[in-house]
Amino acid sequence: MKFLIVAAKTGGHVFPAASIAKGLIKKDHKVVFLGTGAQIEKNAFKDISLTSFNLSIEGFRGNSLIKKSKVLFQVLINIFKILRIINKEKIDGMVGFGGFITVPAGLAFWIKGKPIFIHEQNAVLGTANKLLSKFAKINFLGFPIKGIKKSILSGNPIRDSFSVIQSVNNNEGLTKIYITGGSQGAEYINKELPSMFKDLPYNIKIRHQCGQNNIEMVTNEYLSNNINAKVNDFYESPVEQISWSDFVISRGGALTLSEITSVNRGVLIIPLPTSIDNHQIANAKIIEKMNMGMVHYQNESIENLKQKISSIIENKTFRNWTKFNNKTNLNATSTVVAHIEGYFKINETV
Repeated sequence: MKFLIVAAKTGGHVFPAASIAKGLIKKDHKVVFLGTGAQIEKNAFKDISLTSFNLSIEGFRGNSLIKKSKVLFQVLINIFKILRIINKEKIDGMVGFGGFITVPAGLAFWIKGKPIFIHEQNAVLGTANKLLSKFAKINFLGFPIKGIKKSILSGNPIRDSFSVIQSVNNNEGLTKIYITGGSQGAEYINKELPSMFKDLPYNIKIRHQCGQNNIEMVTNEYLSNNINAKVNDFYESPVEQISWSDFVISRGGALTLSEITSVNRGVLIIPLPTSIDNHQIANAKIIEKMNMGMVHYQNESIENLKQKISSIIENKTFRNWTKFNNKTNLNATSTVVAHIEGYFKINETV
């Protein structure tokens, strides 16, 4: 079989897409990738040998009426481009991971009468996935979402490196914290976190992923507060940083939370308050319900955040978080691939 994998622009979309691409290839299927040509897409697929195509398309929500009109025109043009790709590459089905790029792809496959499979990483269906879910053959879900027909709770496909769970470092008197705002960094986390540890009566060691162009500012903040911290704009191996830590402080992105909890680490989550449909808050609440984290809302006081961090360290709350494991994500790739193969086997015999 031959599949078109569709994902673009954000790590939360493209890294799960790359995991599924690898899973399909291991099962002797062929894969074609459709993206926008963004660097993060190239990074995610750099060790996968496949044919790729790029589209020019922008997001729909949050734009002006003129911009939305332009996007709708792009959708129409791109439907015809994707129809040509389907015919040229003889593609059997599509696997989409959200984002507006999946809309023209899904419509092209619907026109051709070919099966569509989607994967939603968050605890809330995104706009594109909400549209495509109506005629998708299977809706794979990273987090439980009620009311989605033809859905399977697959978990979020994560990188192979997360399959090895490392033991927690329990050095007495030392607490290791990995702080990340995601691959692009987070302004709130970069500005507020370095000062959180000033005057706390604990032996703390920090690694902080700050995003591009922020390293000097964040490093200086830690130095001025005399905090033992290593700052990097981007860590190539997140599993190494997460496994090194006793707990993580992060935003509420689906992939980040799935990766953290898959290797027995807990997380203090600071959801992005402007995330579409408040999906980061929904993600965070599920992790908190799993007893693998705690939520701090950005509209709460800075003093409240400091108290939460102090409490986690003082009471060794992070040790309780390590007793749990979100294993669904470790098996997500094989679950998705098996169900896609199962769909074709059933329909071949009908």
